Amino acid sequence: MEKRPDLTARNFPTAEEEALSQLEASRYAGPESAYRLAFTDTAFLLREQLRPVRMQLELLKPELVQREQGIESTIVIFGSARVLPPEEAQLRLEAARELGEPQALRRAEMGVLMSRFYDEARRFAALVTTQSRSHDTPIYVVTGGGPGVMEAGNRGAFEVEGKSIGLNIVLPHEQAPNPYITPELCFQFHYFALRKMHFLMRSIALVCFPGGFGTLDELFEVLTLIQTGKSRARPVLLFGREFWTKLINFDWLVETGMISPGDVNLFHFVETAEDAWARLTEIYGFDAPVTQTGEFADDI
Repeated sequence: MEKRPDLTARNFPTAEEEALSQLEASRYAGPESAYRLAFTDTAFLLREQLRPVRMQLELLKPELVQREQGIESTIVIFGSARVLPPEEAQLRLEAARELGEPQALRRAEMGVLMSRFYDEARRFAALVTTQSRSHDTPIYVVTGGGPGVMEAGNRGAFEVEGKSIGLNIVLPHEQAPNPYITPELCFQFHYFALRKMHFLMRSIALVCFPGGFGTLDELFEVLTLIQTGKSRARPVLLFGREFWTKLINFDWLVETGMISPGDVNLFHFVETAEDAWARLTEIYGFDAPVTQTGEFADDI
């Protein structure tokens, strides 16, 4: 039996309808007038006193959009914006050789060595996307939305016709979205703290490639949240043992009592995309038989 429209019709116009209604030309239509609806008044919304409202909006918008898109589980890929695709790194090396400046040559040679992480991030994202596509809860790759390792993550999902998420941040020098993010899942943030929340709210794992201050910031925040019990434990995978152990002396942190011996088990080193996926499969039992209730047969 069909519902009668007169019994289900809205009683009031929507906010969108009201916002689209045009104010007739009058002394109250100018920019100096306070007559504009509060939620369409950009100058009002950008006031210093409205910061709490803007923070709420920045938390709510990505949440609602991801729910509408059916995003429930994600894997976060962190890493440097400066890691180049191998072909670009090779071109820079050739240019440095022609230039003949020793310091530039050393940087270019290191760039070629580090470019392998671009390929690994790209392949890992493709693995996550293809291998989880048939799961009851598919897993989506989420990155910071910029270049380098972030681009590689979104690119890997894009190349296997999967969706991926980009959480961009307004910065003075960079952060135009890379071209591989799914447009309806490409977000922009003003507040770092809210961006960080969205990285973790749906994540089942954090995969960290070599990076600088931003990467270290995200890594140590996650480790601290897990260490202190403020966040549920989840796999933290560090790509490239040599890089991470040269950068951070974890043994010294234990020896000096700054962390507990068991804290070094909060993360695992991996070298390849296949290593990382195998580790996640082992932890979550992706390949294990499923019971009738939909739970894995082995308790995790």
